[in-house]
Amino acid sequence: MADAVSRLELLPSTGSESGEAAENQADSGRSVSKTHLVNRLNYLNFQDQTVLVSLRHEVYDDAISLRARPLPCAGERLDLVWAEIPSLKQLLKTYRFEYLLIADGRKYLVVNSELLSMNEEGLSLLLPAACREFQARKIKRHPAREISVQLIQHGVTLDCRLVDFTPVSVRVTGSIGSPEPLMWVNTESPVHLRLLREGEVIYSGNFAIHSRETTGKSCSFVLRQLQSNIQRYRTKKYRNARQQLLPSPNIVFEHPLIDKRVNLKMADISGTGFAVEEGEGDSVLMAGMMLPDLKISFAHGFSLKCLAQVVSRNAAGGDEEGSVRCGLAILDMEIHDHVRLLSILHQVANRKSYVSAEVDLDELWDFFFETGFIYPGKYAHFQANKESIKETYAKLYTQNPQIARHFIYLDRGVILGHLAMVRFYPNSWLIHHHAARKSVSIKAGLAVLDQVSRYLNELESFAFAHLRYVYCYYRPDNKFPSRVFGGFAKTHQDQSSCSLDLFAYAFHRATGDHAGLPEPWELAGSSRFDVAELARFYRHVSGGVMMQAFGLYTGGADPEELAGDYRALGFRKELHLYSLRKSGSLKAFFLVNCTDAGFNMAELTNCVTVMVLDEKVPPDFIKSCLEEIGRHYEGAGMPVLTYPFSYVERNALSYDKVYLLWVLDLQYSDDYLEYCEGLFRTGKKGA
Repeated sequence: MADAVSRLELLPSTGSESGEAAENQADSGRSVSKTHLVNRLNYLNFQDQTVLVSLRHEVYDDAISLRARPLPCAGERLDLVWAEIPSLKQLLKTYRFEYLLIADGRKYLVVNSELLSMNEEGLSLLLPAACREFQARKIKRHPAREISVQLIQHGVTLDCRLVDFTPVSVRVTGSIGSPEPLMWVNTESPVHLRLLREGEVIYSGNFAIHSRETTGKSCSFVLRQLQSNIQRYRTKKYRNARQQLLPSPNIVFEHPLIDKRVNLKMADISGTGFAVEEGEGDSVLMAGMMLPDLKISFAHGFSLKCLAQVVSRNAAGGDEEGSVRCGLAILDMEIHDHVRLLSILHQVANRKSYVSAEVDLDELWDFFFETGFIYPGKYAHFQANKESIKETYAKLYTQNPQIARHFIYLDRGVILGHLAMVRFYPNSWLIHHHAARKSVSIKAGLAVLDQVSRYLNELESFAFAHLRYVYCYYRPDNKFPSRVFGGFAKTHQDQSSCSLDLFAYAFHRATGDHAGLPEPWELAGSSRFDVAELARFYRHVSGGVMMQAFGLYTGGADPEELAGDYRALGFRKELHLYSLRKSGSLKAFFLVNCTDAGFNMAELTNCVTVMVLDEKVPPDFIKSCLEEIGRHYEGAGMPVLTYPFSYVERNALSYDKVYLLWVLDLQYSDDYLEYCEGLFRTGKKGA
C-alpha cells in the first residue's frame, strides 16, 4: 500500500500543490463560482486528466494526496474514480476526506465539498456554491511528456525523467540501483542536465540544486537554471539590424517538452534570429532549449521552417509589465527558405534592394551592355556561344538555384546596380558581375556592395550556407574594386586572413601539337602529396588564403558533392588536378575548372590555373601540358591564369591582362565591415 500511495503523491511537501494549498487556505484567495468550477471539471474529464483528493489521518494528523479522475458533471454532484489504485480498503479506514484540489501549474482551486460517499472505487461529493482560487507560483509549471534526463556532476550520472518544468526550473525523478551515486551528488555544487526526447538532445545546461528528496531507491530533484542567456555564435561587432515587420509574423511550433502547440507573435527578426514576447506567468521558452521544425508564419499561409534555439530570456522592457522577451537563434534552415527571408528583410531595409529576385532578362542584358560591363573585347570572346550563355543565365536568374545569388538595385523597374555570387568551391563563393549605371547614381554600385556585405555577415555562421571564404578577381586598374577589396587588404595587412595574389591572364589557343614531354618529365593526375607540396609552396611565396578557399588541402571537402549539385541543376562543373613532375619532383600544378560557357563572363570559372613551383621550368613544357589539358574544353582553347606573376616576367611570356585574386576568411568579417562602413559612408556623402 505504501508504494501505491507514494506513487500517487504529487510532490514532496517542499513544493507540492497540496502543501501550498494547506498553507494558503488561511488566505482569502479569490472566489470562483460553481459554474466556472463545473466547466473546469468537465474540461479535465474531456482531456482525461486528474485532480487531487486531500486526505488526513484520523489519529496522526498526517496528510496525503491521491489522484482521481472526475466524471462528467452537471453541476450539483461530482463523482470521481481513483487513478491507478490497486487497493484502498485499509487506507480509507484511517484517512478522512479533507478537500479537493484542482491545479493547473500556476494557480489552483480549493474545493471544500461535502462528502457523500467514498470507497475503493472512488468518491462522490456535493459541490459548494463557490470555491477559492489561490496563486501557487509566479510562473506556471508545465507537466512534461516522455522526456528522459541525464543529471551529471563531476563524473556521476543519474538517469531520470522530467516530471514538470518552468522556463527557470525543472523537477526530475529517477530510480537508483545503489545509494552510492546519489550520495556522491553534492547539493551545493551545480549539475549539468541533458534533456532528451527519443534520443535527441533538446536541452543541455547547468542548474543549481534547489531541493532533493529520497525515498528508498527513488530520488527527486528540484533544479534552478543558472543561465538565462547563452552565447550561440561568436561575438561580432557588426550585427545586422533586427527588422520589425508589418504585419508581424508569428512563430508556431510543437513544444518539445510538453507536446503543446505554441503560437507567439514575433517582435523583430534578422537573418540570424528573432525575438518574441510572452506573458511571464504562462511562459514556456527556456533559454538553451532547441525547437525543431519551428515555423515562421506570415499572412496567407506563407511560412518558413527552421531549427531554432532559445538563447536568451529576460524581462521585457517598456510598458509590458509581467512579460518576458526571448531571443532565438536560427541554427538550420532550408537554403531557399533563408533566401526568401533575406529577400523580405533587405526590402524592409531598402525598398530598392532585391536578393535573387525575378529579373527581366532582356532588361538585364541591356544593363550589362549599357554599363560597359560587356565591352567589345569581352563580347567578341563569347558572342559565338551567345545562345548557350542566354540559356545559362535564364537558369541562374529565373530558377534561383542554391549555388547562385544575385543582388539588384532596382528603381521604377530599371536596374541601376547589380552584383552576383556563385558557390564555386565547397566552402567558398565567388563575387562577380558587379556593375552600376553611374550616369544615374553612384549610390547603386555602393548599395549592392553593401547588400552583399550584410548578406555575408548574416550567413557566415550557418553550415547550410557553405560560406567560409569569399573571393573575387579584379584588374588592378579597376578603381572601384581596388578601393573596396584591395584597399581593405592593404589596410588589414594580414595575408593569412585576407590575401591578394597577382596572376597573368592569357588565352591559350590549341595548336594540335602533342609532342609530349621528354624524360624524366611527366604530366599526371595529382596525388595528395602534390597537393600538400603545393600548399607548402604557396605558404612560402604568399602566405595567403587561396589554398584553403579553393579546397586545396589534405582533408578538404569533397568537390564532387558540389559538382553533383551543379549537375542536378543542369549545369556543368568539373574539377581536374594535374601535376607536372621531373623525376617525381613537383614542378608545376594545374587546377582545371570546366563550367558552362559564360557562367562567368570573363571565363574565370572555365579556365586553367597554373601554379609554377620552379621558375626554371621551360615555358614550352607548360604549353605542352596545356595542349594535353585542353581536351577538357570545347573550342580552340581556354583561358589560363598563371601564378606567380614573376614566372611570366622572368620568361618574358606574353599575356593579355593581369588579375588580382582577393580572398577573405569570413572569420574576419568584422574588420572588413568596419572598413566598408567608413568607405560607404564617404561614398554616400558624395552621391
